[in-house]
Amino acid sequence: MNLSDPFHLAVQVRDIDEARQFYGDFLGCPEGRSSESWVDFNLYGHQFVCHLNPALKDNPVASHKNPVDGHGVPVPHFGVVLDMASWEALAKKLREHGVSFEIEPYIRFKGEAGEQATMFFYDPSGNALEFKAFKNRDEQLFKKN
Repeated sequence: MNLSDPFHLAVQVRDIDEARQFYGDFLGCPEGRSSESWVDFNLYGHQFVCHLNPALKDNPVASHKNPVDGHGVPVPHFGVVLDMASWEALAKKLREHGVSFEIEPYIRFKGEAGEQATMFFYDPSGNALEFKAFKNRDEQLFKKN
């Protein structure tokens, strides 16, 4: 297994059309196969699937928060490690569209092993997303303290 191997991730959403608008139209993830109850997206080269769970209509996905670097990091969460230019472009787009951040874009662990740019926000169903970038991903992605 190497970093070029795509992962597969499936999450539950409260509304398939809402997921299409958020992941497809807003985040720009190309759509793949779908049915009335699920839709595949290409999330930066990875297979990401949204499965309908109507029970979420009035009860968004709940997350717990763990303390990390002075912030409450939502758990569970998922996302992608981007290159720095793509991370900066995404952060700018999210800000311009008024996305409410759980954790505003910032540099975490500044000057330490694993220094990274990170941001957290939620999809319309309450799934927590983290997008991050490392100054030197090959050296820092799995570096221990």
